[in-house]
Amino acid sequence: MNANEFLYAYLNNASPTGFEASGQKIWLDYIKPFIDEKIIDTYGTAVGVINPGQPYKVVIEAHADEISWFVNYIDDNGYLFLRRNGGSDALIAPSMRANIHTKDKVIKGVFGWPAIHVRDIAKDKAPAVADIFIDCGAANKKEVEEMGIHVGTVVTFEDGLMELNGKYLVGRALDNRIGGYMIAEVARKIKENNIQLPFTLYVVNSVQEEIGLRGAEMIVRRLKPDLAFITDVTHDTQSPMYNKKTQGDMSCGKGPVICYGPAVQNNVRDFIIEVAEENKIDFQRQAVSRSTGTDTDSFAYATEGVASALISLPLKYMHTTVETIAKDDMNAVIELIYQCLLKVNGNEDWRYFN
Repeated sequence: MNANEFLYAYLNNASPTGFEASGQKIWLDYIKPFIDEKIIDTYGTAVGVINPGQPYKVVIEAHADEISWFVNYIDDNGYLFLRRNGGSDALIAPSMRANIHTKDKVIKGVFGWPAIHVRDIAKDKAPAVADIFIDCGAANKKEVEEMGIHVGTVVTFEDGLMELNGKYLVGRALDNRIGGYMIAEVARKIKENNIQLPFTLYVVNSVQEEIGLRGAEMIVRRLKPDLAFITDVTHDTQSPMYNKKTQGDMSCGKGPVICYGPAVQNNVRDFIIEVAEENKIDFQRQAVSRSTGTDTDSFAYATEGVASALISLPLKYMHTTVETIAKDDMNAVIELIYQCLLKVNGNEDWRYFN
């Protein structure tokens, strides 16, 4: 499987929070030629290990899960009512197609919605989770159950990866399987360029980020690294309805976003900026408040404190089925992480003073 085949196979696969195994298998199968060992933890976080057994340990990390829905109630007429699994958006659901993931197959469904003709448009409001429902073509509850659908069955939107104007990738769950793709490509570059790292590198694809950074919290306690470069997506704020004064000024096509905030270790952040400048990689800056809202927070705080920093990929329309990133930004993030790893000596003390 080449890189582009992997990108499409991985992005088009469903990996809902708590049910990431199928995507993790695709990811591990792709990186297998580039790593020396693998680690798979109890909840499904997957780790590729390069140059194991060294005293200094470095992580590059993304998260594998996507937002989704759980079946919460099945009414007598065979309609499915839902609850969120992660930050799923009820506003975009009506008239979307759904994949209902039963134990042994995927059942097709649609998010139904009353016709405009029968609604009082003057009183229309944004749908809440309690308002949306799925029609899977069943006449009653018994028929739904015979399909293998039950309370707790997980549901994803049906949508695939596509290109836009030759410059952008568009699809469902780029947040953050595009991160898994990027760290896999870093591993590939290390292998193909015959790089001998002076440290152990853990290429980490964590589960359950969307419900509280849980996979990262578990794996950082196990790995206890000295340094972590985390990648996730952040908001492109150029399209309508964003407020740059409150949400910052980031744009697809202008390079990786370097994050400033308490969870980001300042020396590591400045190291990344130096590497970007040395390699003429354009970058943007973002400020956060109490937390980054990414796995950086778990790596920073879940143990005794791992020197961690966040390299973000600008993304339009987060938590929709048309999440959009610039291919140039994606390639720049891959190159920036790769160049950072080449410059790590494996004996750095990142403390502010000693």
